[in-house]
Amino acid sequence: METFLVVSVLGRDHPGIINALSAAVMDCGCSIHDSRMTVLGGEFAMISLLSGNWNSIAKIEQSLPRLGEELELTIQSRRTEARTGTGHIIPYGVEVVAMDHPGIVHEVAEFFSKRSINVEDLYTSIYPAPHTGTTMFSLHMTVGVPADNAISTLRGEFMDFCDALNLDAMLAPLK
Repeated sequence: METFLVVSVLGRDHPGIINALSAAVMDCGCSIHDSRMTVLGGEFAMISLLSGNWNSIAKIEQSLPRLGEELELTIQSRRTEARTGTGHIIPYGVEVVAMDHPGIVHEVAEFFSKRSINVEDLYTSIYPAPHTGTTMFSLHMTVGVPADNAISTLRGEFMDFCDALNLDAMLAPLK
């Protein structure tokens, strides 16, 4: 029977972190089922879903504290189950670009939350606009839209919402 473990990692970035973490996962007989890894400022951050049999998961759980000390990382883990009940959910991609200002993530997240639409994945960044250097904000998210939602209505409401906030946006099904 497959067992799952969510692992969160945070610490000062340096070369070799992913190599060491993935080697430990492999050596324990586990697989990286799903993961997100990035560098934010000078910090490395990762969250992963590991899978394996009960013994393999127990082995990686026991090795994480030592690995964290060796790599000078804060590592937390938590057992979980396979995700269920997503058969009636359609993944849609959301892209938003605007001049940077506080509250964009909250406003967009609130739009979907009020409609009981779950945010599945989200990442943001800022960058200077070409020619002007104005600080721009970019948001990319995946939302799980229940299959019984009227997509044309949702898309229209979202575009009106974005127009009112002066956000350039799109909402499209993921391929």
